[in-house]
Amino acid sequence: MVTRTDPGLVRGQNEDSVFADAELGLAILADGMGGYQAGEVASSMATELLSSGLARAFKACAAHTADPDTGQLFAERALLEQIAVVNSAIYSAAEGQSRFGGMGTTLVAAVFCDDLMVVAHIGDSRLYRLRGEQFVALTHDHSLLQEQLDCGEISAEEARYSVNRNLVTRAVGVDPEVEAELHWHSVYPGDVYLLCSDGLYDMLEKGEVQLVLERFGANLELAATQLLQLANDNGGDDNISVVVIKVLREFPAAPGRWAKLWSWFK
Repeated sequence: MVTRTDPGLVRGQNEDSVFADAELGLAILADGMGGYQAGEVASSMATELLSSGLARAFKACAAHTADPDTGQLFAERALLEQIAVVNSAIYSAAEGQSRFGGMGTTLVAAVFCDDLMVVAHIGDSRLYRLRGEQFVALTHDHSLLQEQLDCGEISAEEARYSVNRNLVTRAVGVDPEVEAELHWHSVYPGDVYLLCSDGLYDMLEKGEVQLVLERFGANLELAATQLLQLANDNGGDDNISVVVIKVLREFPAAPGRWAKLWSWFK
C-alpha cells in the first residue's frame, strides 16, 4: 500500500487525509470541507479515529476466536460502528467550537480480509479497481452532480464543467447521524485498487488513470507519484490524494483472524 497527498496548485492548504496499513489490511481516505482549517481538522479526525477504532476492534476480534461472524460480517459491523463514532466526534467538535462550524468530510475506507474487500464510503471520494484490462469505479458518488447524471438531467460531458461538481449530498460530521454505503467484493492476486479524492479524478480522464496504473503497477510508489504529477500538470485545482494497493497473493483467514495484505514498495 502506498499513500500520497498533495495540496495542488490552487488551494492554500491541504484538507485531505490518508491512512494505509498493510498489516491491518486497511486503507482510508478523507477529503475535508468547512471554514478556515476546519476541513483539515475533519479529515484528520476521520482517518485517525477510524484507523485507531478499527485497529482496536480487529485486535479484540482476534482475541476471541469463538466469534461466529466471518471476517466479512465482522468487518462490515466494525466499519459501521466506528464510522458512527467518527461522525459523532466530528459533529460534536463542530457544535462545540464556532471556528469548526459546518465542518465535515467525505470518507472512503477499505478493509481486506478473507480474500474479500469490504468498502464503506460517504460523499464523492472514490475507490477504483484495475483487474486485467478492466478499470471500474466500485463506489457511486453521493453528490448533486451524480444525482443529475443518474436521472438524465445532464450528460457526462456537461458534468465535467458543471458548477455543482463539488456539492456532496452526504458527508461525515455534518449531521448527528450519517449513513455509510457498504459493499463487498472478491479480491484476486494481481488486482490494483485506487482510493482517491476528487482532486485526482476531476483533473484526469478515467483512461489516463488506468494507463498509469497499468504502466506502473509493479512500482506503486512511482504510480502514486505519477498520478499526482499529472493532476498538477492539468491544473491542480484541488488537493490531490491517493492510496494505491496491489494484491500479490491470496489471503484467506479463519473467522476472527486477520490476514496480512502485502503490497510492493519499490
